[in-house]
Amino acid sequence: MTSPPLAAQTQDRPSDGALARARAIAVEALGLPAGARIVVAMSGGVDSTVAAALMAKGGYDAVGVTLQLYDQGAAAARKGACCAGQDILDARLAAEGLGLPHYVLDYEARFREAVIEDFARSYLEGETPIPCIRCNQTVKFHDLLDVARGLDAQAMVTGHYVRRIEGPHGPQLHRAKDASRDQSYFLFATTRAQLADLRFPLGELDKTEVRAAAAALDLAVADKPDSQDICFVPSGRYVNLIDRLRPRTEEGGEIVHVDGRVLGRHDGVSRYTVGQRRGLNIALGEPLFVVRLDAKARRVVVGPRDALFASALRLKEINWLGDEPDMAAAARVRKPVLARVRSTREPSPGWLVLAESGEVEVRFAAPEEAVAPGQACVLYDAACPSRVLGGGFIAATVS
Repeated sequence: MTSPPLAAQTQDRPSDGALARARAIAVEALGLPAGARIVVAMSGGVDSTVAAALMAKGGYDAVGVTLQLYDQGAAAARKGACCAGQDILDARLAAEGLGLPHYVLDYEARFREAVIEDFARSYLEGETPIPCIRCNQTVKFHDLLDVARGLDAQAMVTGHYVRRIEGPHGPQLHRAKDASRDQSYFLFATTRAQLADLRFPLGELDKTEVRAAAAALDLAVADKPDSQDICFVPSGRYVNLIDRLRPRTEEGGEIVHVDGRVLGRHDGVSRYTVGQRRGLNIALGEPLFVVRLDAKARRVVVGPRDALFASALRLKEINWLGDEPDMAAAARVRKPVLARVRSTREPSPGWLVLAESGEVEVRFAAPEEAVAPGQACVLYDAACPSRVLGGGFIAATVS
């Protein structure tokens, strides 16, 4: 009996089609000739493992690098961990199966200083931090890129869901094709110099296609669950981590209404976030929300929902990826932008402007709710909504 035509075989095996598409997209995203040396950041999850496999099968001189970022013992028994315990073993086994050289680098001290300690400090100062952004900004895209350059790599590949597109003024950062997986919010701090050396072969794929490609490649991690966002908080209670890192450093204070009334007391501002409603333990006959945190005065300011709305915000630690020389230049001409103030919220229309103080502000077309200092405000191009223009961390809001 004769075998069915190749086309029929492909129809019977959808994962083969997903793999062929993934390979073609990876080659285009890389934009480098076969044989080029590529460092692949391998976290042990399905995304970075598929990225590594596409490099290995694509004829590139690929090297896998995994960072150990925190105590392996604490994470070994936890599902959804990242960069510790079982994940490191999964990355090592995947690299071995793909025939890739693989290095595990101990960056635990660096991660603690740049990410975990910063996380605790930010909460104690009344902010709501995003450690995933700090991790990408410091350890992964700064330190790991230095490792890649030290290995004479022509590019570093990651499994992030974003797109790098060559524009008339150099590479641009764009949202992923799969909006539900897009990670551009967490990568806004990627600099122009870093973007020149980074490649994201999964940006044009959706998660279903990636898992199908993993199955076609017979990768052991094809069905592995995705990692949690805050990998170093095992219990999910960040307050416990802060208490352990900074014991007896925080004092309680007053819970104050926006009209000045003292309504109660709290055990520390780090226990609260802007927009929080539950856990205030105050009975006033109307819903109350955390409106502002004043760490210096040790005050938690609460009020009705309409007190949560801000017409503008001010940025700090800005990064600019637009065509203008810098963000201030864009602000001088009131550049229209789409501003995203939380990872779970869609961008809102607004403008970049310069305040009288010379600071860059984002002014919203309509007031934005529960804008929290410490969170990121990521800016997208109003004329091309997928393009990331940069952003910054929220320093303060303007009513």
